[in-house]
Amino acid sequence: MKISTHQYLGHLTLKLVLLKILVLLFCNTTIYSQTAENNQKELTVLIAKAFIDVQTGKTIMNPVVYIREGKIEKIGSGLEIPTSAKIIDLSGKYILPGLIDAHTHLCHEYHGELERVSGANTIAETVKLTEGDRALLGAKYAREMLLSGYTSVRDLGNSGTNSSVALRDAINKGWVMGPRLFVSTRAISPIGGQFSKMAPEMQNLIVSKEYVEINNSDEARRAVRQAIYDGADCIKIIVNNDKLVLSEEELTTIVEEAKRAGVKVAAHATNGDGPSLLAVKAGVNSIEHAYTISADVLKLMSEKNIYLVPTDASGVERYQKRIQRALAANVKIAFGSDLYYYNPQTTRGQIAVGSYRSYKESGMTNLQILQSATMHPGILLAGEGKIGLLQNGYFADIIASDENPLDNIRTLENVVFIMKGGDVIKNIGN
Repeated sequence: MKISTHQYLGHLTLKLVLLKILVLLFCNTTIYSQTAENNQKELTVLIAKAFIDVQTGKTIMNPVVYIREGKIEKIGSGLEIPTSAKIIDLSGKYILPGLIDAHTHLCHEYHGELERVSGANTIAETVKLTEGDRALLGAKYAREMLLSGYTSVRDLGNSGTNSSVALRDAINKGWVMGPRLFVSTRAISPIGGQFSKMAPEMQNLIVSKEYVEINNSDEARRAVRQAIYDGADCIKIIVNNDKLVLSEEELTTIVEEAKRAGVKVAAHATNGDGPSLLAVKAGVNSIEHAYTISADVLKLMSEKNIYLVPTDASGVERYQKRIQRALAANVKIAFGSDLYYYNPQTTRGQIAVGSYRSYKESGMTNLQILQSATMHPGILLAGEGKIGLLQNGYFADIIASDENPLDNIRTLENVVFIMKGGDVIKNIGN
């Protein structure tokens, strides 16, 4: 088919216009990308009255913190402030690393009125709530934790099959507000998980939504691999549930398989020394709860650099004595709140930070409490050099208080400034 000169010129003009549009779009995209990259590389400088070095216990006056691309580039006393930098002025405040909670259940909520029937809470939650419900519930509690100064938390199960994974990913994508989240997915456990006795025909339907039940080493290995495939950052194991206890072979297999994949293992262990000792011998990274653990097992934990994560209520003497034994054995303590009861009067974050009072009652110094709330769980959750300290190369997770927490630990119950990864979350400190 022949086309006229007029048609040919029309087609040529259209092609030129389209080419020009594509060139403009490419240029604009390139300019936008360069602008975004430049914005990320802009220097933010934070100044404060003092910096609490939780590693040494020193209070350093007039700190200056260089922050670039979400991390601390430099920190020191009286550093020069470049004229081009964005300034955050906290000159009347004390700064320290963001708080870390090593034992949370953000997608988990119990109600006190259901406690009249044994096991009612666990069954009601599992049956009534969908995975979506639990992820959204977790979003609520994640926000509450962040707004109380918790910039990182470890979430250890009781979150359905993969609700905590969805929550972590949503936070990382910026869809919802929350701390940096390290999740375990379903806990690996003996038969029944932590559920009360139920009809046999219901066990497979309900227990498998919260726990992966194992009976031998092969099942243990598969459970770890399944958790990692599902998106776990760490592995949670229930060493004992009433009379049932995982075997030494099963525990060793779990730890070996997790280490092969580069993930850590948190072990729920209660009821005396037996379960804790099995987990310690297997080489887990942390023992959760261990309410009555002996000095001998704590000494072994110290030798193997295994952390204790107490989840203590205030005023319980046996908990306090266990903390004292742990301190005497030089066991590293990482704070864990283990909160999951609904409280309409306050937020979960406020209850968590108020839990430091139980550590104070147990004889811990303010510095020891700060280390358990920042430095120790930072290494436990993420390894060296990432979170839990304010040092070069660490994430810029920073909170500020009106008073020096080394003098008054309760000042952390009302932090006035929160930064997570270089982003300001809360600032009422000016």
